[in-house]
Amino acid sequence: MSTRPNPRILLRLLGLLRPYHWRLVLAGVALLVAASSVLVLGQGLRLVIDQGFLADDRSRLNQALCLMLAVVSVLAMASALRYYLVTWIGERLAGDLRRQVFDHLLSLEPSFFEAGSGEGGGAGEITSRLTADTSVLQSLFGSSLSMAVRNLLMLAGAVILMLVTQPLLSAIVLLGIPVTVLPILWYGRRVRRLSRFSQDRVAELGRYAGEALNGIRTVQAFHHEDIQRHNYAQRVEEAFASAVERTRQRAWLTGIAMLVVFAAVGIMLWQGGQAVLAGTMTAGELSAFVFYAVLAAGAVATLSEVAGDVQRAAGAAERLLELLDTQPSIHAPGDAATLPEPVNGDIRFEAVNFTYPGRDQPALEGLDLHIHPGERVALVGPSGAGKSTLLSLLLRFHDPDHGRLMLDGIDLRKLEPQSLRRTLGLVAQEPTLFTGSAAENLRYGKPDATLEELREAARDANALDFIEALPLGFDTPLGASGIQLSGGQRQRLAIARALLKNPRVLLLDEATSALDAESERLVQQALDRLMQGRTSLVIAHRLATVVAADRLLVLEAGKLVAQGRHDELLKTSPLYRHLAELQFGTHHLISYADEL
Repeated sequence: MSTRPNPRILLRLLGLLRPYHWRLVLAGVALLVAASSVLVLGQGLRLVIDQGFLADDRSRLNQALCLMLAVVSVLAMASALRYYLVTWIGERLAGDLRRQVFDHLLSLEPSFFEAGSGEGGGAGEITSRLTADTSVLQSLFGSSLSMAVRNLLMLAGAVILMLVTQPLLSAIVLLGIPVTVLPILWYGRRVRRLSRFSQDRVAELGRYAGEALNGIRTVQAFHHEDIQRHNYAQRVEEAFASAVERTRQRAWLTGIAMLVVFAAVGIMLWQGGQAVLAGTMTAGELSAFVFYAVLAAGAVATLSEVAGDVQRAAGAAERLLELLDTQPSIHAPGDAATLPEPVNGDIRFEAVNFTYPGRDQPALEGLDLHIHPGERVALVGPSGAGKSTLLSLLLRFHDPDHGRLMLDGIDLRKLEPQSLRRTLGLVAQEPTLFTGSAAENLRYGKPDATLEELREAARDANALDFIEALPLGFDTPLGASGIQLSGGQRQRLAIARALLKNPRVLLLDEATSALDAESERLVQQALDRLMQGRTSLVIAHRLATVVAADRLLVLEAGKLVAQGRHDELLKTSPLYRHLAELQFGTHHLISYADEL
């Protein structure tokens, strides 16, 4: 990543602040007043010394001090207003950017988040962008840029007032500022590198602890606690060592900075003292001059720090805008077609070929298939045969490389993905539940469902009894990913959710494969109710759950190698017969054949 900020990126971010331009204007006015007040303090200091102390005039001293108090009051109010406004703007920008990026991410296809590397970088890396990168930008717009403008104004004002006060001494100072500041900047970069390294070590601590705690069942089941403690302790020591090294270097930087700054101030005082003794400068003018010189040096140092913040923020902005600029590969044409009402559920695959990005072997090859409305079809075959890919294409998580996939005679590419998915219901092998109550999870199927509708769907899914047995019934929080429920309970909740959606086409991806016998019986009963009157595609490794399907499709290496009813395939398909023998046993098949 480039270390130089791209002005186009930062200007694009500034465009996000357009709705808040009046707050920006007010913040700018407050900033200008605060910077001017600081500069006026230098003149107040001159008046206090020259017309108060040295003139031995109590009245003038009181007037000068009162004037300085008034200036300080204005400075305090303007600084408070500036701080509030720029912090509000920074937080608002971070919030708006998070919302925009999240809204856009929801329009991208699942494969964008499943990649461990590449453009998306995986869901974990994208989540980091949403949190850490937006925090960097919040810091830039809520603090750093304001400091930059403020210090630019003070630098310009301090230099002008120094030149007006004492041109010759100003030339010495302007030459001396780089000599004073450059060593501090060089050492500061070293400290920043160590700070980033220390932050990485702390981040690794969090990652390791989170992984261990999320997998606490596995850790304890394999009595791995002592090893985890040892490994975590090692990482703690590494983080401590890097923090100590950073602190040591920061201490050296602080000492060197104080030595250099006070040495520079001493040189200025000596040179200015000579001018005071020679009568070419008053003591008040010298005090004001030193005040402005320190302001100028401090402004240069602050601007150098802000430059580093801008570089880091530009990198963060580039990562976020990269997400915003990513266009979904699954989208609707400008003249999107409309599905009939009601949808019949007639599905056709015509010479469909599909290969996952980065792979050579096709996941589906030359697939021709017609599924009639209301037909119950089972997809069987070994792992990697293309069964789940077929469902993904129906959901338009991917589009075919070649061929057409149609619903009720309309090419899926001509449909809006959302309107297509409204007609499809998915029950996966590992159903995804979200943090929230049972009712909130069920309403994914129908957001405006009444309690009575929830109860009816839960009853049909054999889920009502266990939901009502929960402490708060439908309002019971289920924990992250529904962790408080068993596998069978989560599956029945997913079925109830699909029932609420009332889809015309039902997609079941091994919905009973991970369940015990009793849970499988309850889930299978619920699925039978769910499939009634709907076009259904069922992936099942347990053939016993699909032998009664209207038609079984046998897939191998992405190709449809056989189709028919269970008894037909036992005679005509060697692959299906082999799969059946593995599950039912040869003796069972012989007895079944005798019955035929």
